[in-house]
Amino acid sequence: MSTPISLTPQPEATLAVNDPAHRWIAVCMGTGCSSSASTEVGAALREELVKNGLENGVEVRRTGCFGFCEQGPITVVYPDETFYTQVKPQNASKIVQEHVVGGQPVERLLYKDPASAVLVEKWHEIGFYGKQQRILLGNCGVIDPENIGHYLAKDGYQALRKCLLELTPEEIIDEMISSNLRGRGGGGFPAGMKWKLARQTQSWPKYVICNADEGDPGAFMDRSVLEGDPHSVIEGMIIAAYAIGADRGYIYCRAEYPLAIERLKIALAQARQLGLLGENILGSGFNCDLEVKEGAGAFVCGEETALMASIMGERGQPWPRPPYPAVAGVWGQPSNVNNVKSYAYTPRIMRNGADWFRSIGTEKSPGTAVFALTGQVQRTGLIEVPMGITVREIIEDIGGGVALGKRFKAVQTGGPLGGCLPEQYLDTPVDFDSLRAVGAVMGSGGMIVADETTCMVEFARYFMKFVVDESCGKCPPCRIGSLRMLEILDRITEGEGTLEDLDELHRLAEGMQRGSLCGLGQLAPSPVLSVLRFFEDEFRAHIIDKACPAHKCKALITFDIVAELCTGCMVCGRNCGSNAITGEKRGVHVIDPDLCERCGMCAEVCKFDAVRIVSPR
Repeated sequence: MSTPISLTPQPEATLAVNDPAHRWIAVCMGTGCSSSASTEVGAALREELVKNGLENGVEVRRTGCFGFCEQGPITVVYPDETFYTQVKPQNASKIVQEHVVGGQPVERLLYKDPASAVLVEKWHEIGFYGKQQRILLGNCGVIDPENIGHYLAKDGYQALRKCLLELTPEEIIDEMISSNLRGRGGGGFPAGMKWKLARQTQSWPKYVICNADEGDPGAFMDRSVLEGDPHSVIEGMIIAAYAIGADRGYIYCRAEYPLAIERLKIALAQARQLGLLGENILGSGFNCDLEVKEGAGAFVCGEETALMASIMGERGQPWPRPPYPAVAGVWGQPSNVNNVKSYAYTPRIMRNGADWFRSIGTEKSPGTAVFALTGQVQRTGLIEVPMGITVREIIEDIGGGVALGKRFKAVQTGGPLGGCLPEQYLDTPVDFDSLRAVGAVMGSGGMIVADETTCMVEFARYFMKFVVDESCGKCPPCRIGSLRMLEILDRITEGEGTLEDLDELHRLAEGMQRGSLCGLGQLAPSPVLSVLRFFEDEFRAHIIDKACPAHKCKALITFDIVAELCTGCMVCGRNCGSNAITGEKRGVHVIDPDLCERCGMCAEVCKFDAVRIVSPR
């Protein structure tokens, strides 16, 4: 056995990451901020530092996602921890001149709380971060994801050293079982038990597979971990490979994540260069290598058997279980499939211990959960919270409450296969079992907030349309059942539904749940069933009254102008794309219902509330 290589980072990396006096400027260069020119912001900051002779004293560092994506591009000046939002390249000179040189924050770029209008200087004082507990996202916004030295300076690969040189595979699995880490891909199955089953299967070769095929609309949890802290996922996969007896693995990532893929490949190359991948890792005699497998973006490939089919070059379709992947997975060999977040948690658990992990969250759902909080809330973005926090705390304290002074109506958890909860369930704890008990699911981490202007029938129809588009078509219950359910929802939103349609939705849903081959088809009816359960009155209004209470279904509304309120300003006519509004200047205007496309622009631009929405009936 050869002597293990040193994992001590270079002194400059250690100082850059751990020295509280180190002066540096973090620039988020995750996908969200990069799309708003954060790369140019970083270049402009470096240029200004050079002009002021500070290029050797102040570092400009690319980092991963801070989470508060709606405020991007985000830049944070350290050691002050001053949080700047919506920074543009032309702001670089002010940040350097006024803050770095002059010592005064640039007030115009500070975050302004929408409720109090108070400027907040420190990032951790912003309400969005108040109840978060950033563990999986702890390195995002701190380290350069393309610098392995930064990861080493944050105790990176120390868990791998411990596992390979001090522990047996059985001891690692026991620790993971003791931690009760439940799969963060949505199923919630204990990761340690998966590893144990794969370890016990006496067939080689074995494989470790990372499911990074994140396909939920609006979700970017896994992408942010891969972009901001790729080595944590790689380290977790190597530990899992050693534990189950695998020597090869795949990171299955959709091609729509080019930055995540690029940083994964950089991290893999760096790990190989340091002897952390390949042969005789850390002188332990253990061999393992990983590679990135790009997927074509099919939502069904988030299901583990469809994912493995895609890895093998086959069409991404699920196959029946059992046998389970731990017994016969990719190429018929034992395979362990875990989510990005599950692998990223692994080195932290092995470094800090199972007791540490169980001290966070709840007894049956320990640890944290990462959500993409979107929809009609004041503050949206990527959040990490301890399990057991309530839905209300997430929406009101972290999200700042419903936007534009509207009333809360529902929240959808678990993505397009999840369930929605009305106001009376806002105090439900966020954990696997509590959400399932009220008809929702944890899922992989999507959370969409809807306000009073949302039509819940259309809300359900949107998710069913997604399922129809993404169904692989292999099994009839999903292929046919989802399409029939969508057709019924289409009819209802067009005012052509019947009360018998509600019974038919339940019948079709039961058939899909009992007969579909994989989780996509089995869970696809969940949004429809939860909406029917809590908002049946809206379905009945569409069917019986031929009216949409939220005034969103175009077939069930029309626009009219109140003559007494119309001033003839002509603003509505100028903004009508279908030329449906006629009238002379300072005269009463009229909307032609045959030409009107019901886009609502006229009501939006009218300053006199002269445009009203009425039922055509």
